Amino acid sequence: MTEVTGTPEKGTNPWAQGIAAVVLVAALGGGLWASGETSGTSGPPPATCSDEEPAKRTGRVTGAQLCEALHRPDLAELLGTPTETAKSAGGSDGSVGLAGGKDIPMPSAEVEFDTCTVTLSATYDGLPVTGSHELLGDGRQRTVLGRPAVLYSDRTIRIDFRLDGGDADSGPGVPLRALTVAQDAKDSGGSFDVTLWRADGMVPDDAVLIRVAEKVLPTVPGWAAGR
Repeated sequence: MTEVTGTPEKGTNPWAQGIAAVVLVAALGGGLWASGETSGTSGPPPATCSDEEPAKRTGRVTGAQLCEALHRPDLAELLGTPTETAKSAGGSDGSVGLAGGKDIPMPSAEVEFDTCTVTLSATYDGLPVTGSHELLGDGRQRTVLGRPAVLYSDRTIRIDFRLDGGDADSGPGVPLRALTVAQDAKDSGGSFDVTLWRADGMVPDDAVLIRVAEKVLPTVPGWAAGR
């Protein structure tokens, strides 16, 4: 039986958590992935997840660009695990379909270490971040990098694939912490999202999550245009 942990569990907030689930499913299922060497270096190797066909010009960030921003040489140090090397890294240009045939673009990227996994995604839903904490249970409104943001908890979904070809089984995974930041200072719609979960099932440290976000987000293409 093979276990995969990497999608948030749908809980009491189906709108917000359902969106997050699609983002991470896209990252796990549709991207280009590169395995990193696990010995001989003190940090992750250069990102190779951008070796894909150039995306059409849409005015939106791509999964490959998000991966380049996230998979930075000092990511392990930012996560508090400076001796670890990334096991895998990848990006995907996913989307979620809504009733009526409308698709919401949700490019995403993920980098996995032995200790933890971190994701970066962009949501082009046209919705403001301000006020969304009311839909997120323990969500807390705050300001990050001068923009409206929400810090909240979620949980991954554990998926067990049977090697004998039987039906896959799923259940609650590990807790994660997530940070949603408005794409521009005016909060005119859309967000960047950073999530973090630990392999040992412990709740991630908010200080680590925010530290990663504050270093990574300003390097995302188009970030400066939202000031």
